[in-house]
Amino acid sequence: MSRVLSELALEKELPWHFAQGVSYHCLSWGDVDSLTYFRVIVKQQHIKYALISTWCMASEDIDEIRSWIEKGYIDRVDFYVGEIFKASYLKQYNELINLCRELGGRVVMFRNHSKIMAIFGDKFDAVIESSANVNTNPRTEQACITIDSELAQWYKEIFDGVYSFERNFDDVKPAVI
Repeated sequence: MSRVLSELALEKELPWHFAQGVSYHCLSWGDVDSLTYFRVIVKQQHIKYALISTWCMASEDIDEIRSWIEKGYIDRVDFYVGEIFKASYLKQYNELINLCRELGGRVVMFRNHSKIMAIFGDKFDAVIESSANVNTNPRTEQACITIDSELAQWYKEIFDGVYSFERNFDDVKPAVI
């Protein structure tokens, strides 16, 4: 129910169609996670590629992303997680590994605490920069959605160059946009 309320709150505050070159700044009181911002973009267009960088995420978040890929809303997602992810969130780590092995993409584990999503879509490219992880945290969080291809590409190039501690997706090349 909290996810539905978060999504409805965002739909009330954000425009339905984003404008090129505009940044939308948001402040929530712990009721909106980064995936909710991503969901707003998925509703507007087909996503060719996305990178998701987070410290942690829940199984229900992974299930939702998996469903988007299986339904054809997203073609590919690469996940960038912190070095604690496997030890602290083993179940979710294994779920990400399985998702990427089955549906494409890769999991990169490194010294990471950034919460970034770079999204490349049919209509526009976007970046979500947030203090929030993919999962909900009951604390005040800020986020900025920027509709800008150059910024999305800038983040993609940086993350494409990161090597995983695990080295289990070295055979999977970065997505070509």
